[in-house]
Amino acid sequence: MKFEKKSLKFLEKYLNTSSPTGYEHEGQKIWMDYIRPYVDKVEVDHYGTCYGIINPEAEFKVVIEAHADEISWYVNYITDDGLIYVIRNGGSDQTIAPSKVVHIHGEKGIVKGVFGWPAIHTRSNQNEPTPKIENIFIDCGATSKQEVEDMGIYVGCMITYPDEFFEMNDRYFVCRALDNRIGGFMIAEVARLLKENKKTIPFGLYITNSVQEEVGLYGADMIADTIKPNIAIVTDVTHDTTTPMIEKKKEGDQKCGAGPVVFFAPSVHHTIRELIIQTAKSKNIPFQRAAASRATGTDTDAFAHSNGGVPSALISLPLRYMHTTVEMVAKEDVGNVIQLIYETILEIKPEMKLKYH
Repeated sequence: MKFEKKSLKFLEKYLNTSSPTGYEHEGQKIWMDYIRPYVDKVEVDHYGTCYGIINPEAEFKVVIEAHADEISWYVNYITDDGLIYVIRNGGSDQTIAPSKVVHIHGEKGIVKGVFGWPAIHTRSNQNEPTPKIENIFIDCGATSKQEVEDMGIYVGCMITYPDEFFEMNDRYFVCRALDNRIGGFMIAEVARLLKENKKTIPFGLYITNSVQEEVGLYGADMIADTIKPNIAIVTDVTHDTTTPMIEKKKEGDQKCGAGPVVFFAPSVHHTIRELIIQTAKSKNIPFQRAAASRATGTDTDAFAHSNGGVPSALISLPLRYMHTTVEMVAKEDVGNVIQLIYETILEIKPEMKLKYH
């Protein structure tokens, strides 16, 4: 699938905009502006989950969903000499923090800082320190707590990484927060294709970009109760397990470039999953399979367990280096996930049998 110039321009702007959990609004504005021409209606809930609707009057409702938030840090404690200690907002990895530049979202705007770390010359091989929440700290160039506060930085301020989008070897998209704003991009592209290809669908389609997934699937939990869908197809990222130090016996065998990953899990509905697989086969879209034990750990679980049970399925995008600032996905896989969701939507019929035999 070849990406439109306007699509790539949107993707770059969207990824480069900080959207940490609980503060997704700036990214959501960009997302809503992009999908508005392709849907009949755009809505936002109280916590910032956005959704565009095609055929809003239809009784039968289908959701395609991704989550909009990225991991980040909170200012937790400011020392008397102006250093900042943090707590996680989502699954932020303390081991990659040392020497990273950060943006502190203060009351007066963004302040730059750095995660400091003692020089290698000063560290003993016998007692090599490892980055922990208790010992990583941010230096914003201040010499006192008062000076930090004068910059507009207080406990509770959000901290994000500024690493921006780029393409690598014409094969990969690379950026922080591909988990999972790349999902928001993919479902938006499905809406664009439906509009530009003049496709009509016999149900209401809710293109949904949920908040607060990284801290507990909360946005999906809320919006599932609002929309009350009949079917939900969720897209998120999953691990490329071909990179070093990942155990395939534990994490499965998925890799970038081999296609979308269709999940098998208790919360995944057999009928919807098989529709996705059969669609992939009939349209010659490559795909991979993966299994999840108790839960998928994605918004699929929130939708599946809502409203007395919503038939749900998960299509994942293989990703390298999850929860780092250099997350990587194959451009080919991104195109194939878009195509698979798009073709599956065209196969859904309100009269299809969803109950198990």
